[in-house]
Amino acid sequence: MPEIDFLVFGGLAALIGSMVQGSVGLGVGLVATPIVTMLFPSLMPGSILVVALALPVATLAREVGHADLRGLGWAFGGRLVGTPLGVLLVAAVPQRALGIVIGGVVLAGLAVTAWSREVPRNRRTLAAAGVVSGATGTASGIGGPPLALLYQRESGPRVRATLAVFFIVGALLSLATLAAAGRLPVRQVTAGLALTPFVLAGFAAAGPLRRYLDDGRLRTALLVVVGTSAAALIVRNLL
Repeated sequence: MPEIDFLVFGGLAALIGSMVQGSVGLGVGLVATPIVTMLFPSLMPGSILVVALALPVATLAREVGHADLRGLGWAFGGRLVGTPLGVLLVAAVPQRALGIVIGGVVLAGLAVTAWSREVPRNRRTLAAAGVVSGATGTASGIGGPPLALLYQRESGPRVRATLAVFFIVGALLSLATLAAAGRLPVRQVTAGLALTPFVLAGFAAAGPLRRYLDDGRLRTALLVVVGTSAAALIVRNLL
């Protein structure tokens, strides 16, 4: 049955992705989006956006005091601009081309930040990251990398809490915008809700990995997660 297949493959992707995000700060969308898009394209992007709400709430329950709320204000401003752009991309750009473009944008940002001595984080870069995140997150469910790259040198709790706040507000905004545009079928929402238990289970299992990465290894892990996911997105849409 298609429903069983979705729970098996989508649930496994959500479980693994939530383990990654529970330790690095992002990952559930990066891991689950390619799998769900490839096997169940009619459930995208709404199902992943729904999934993206549950895990950040669990993260904030542990680390809410570490969030950089001041910086997020500029990022949210950019996200307001980028979200409608994402809706336009969904309507106007073929899915395969869209995946290649999003993967290329993420890899370009990764290259710039990985080889820079210090990534400037100011109102301009935060707003720009918000615009890109709003567009890519709404169009594909992958909106974390632009902001994550700006915080890559911060502590684990600060990265995770800041991204968690951004993901919650951003996912709600993207869902509302898609719904207003008539591009959020009910079955996408119910599919996302069906994956929520897998997300929570993955977060619960991420504790040991979270402690390991917080011991000076988080930046490397974050860059690997971002780069691998972007490359996989490009390759998948080229084949």
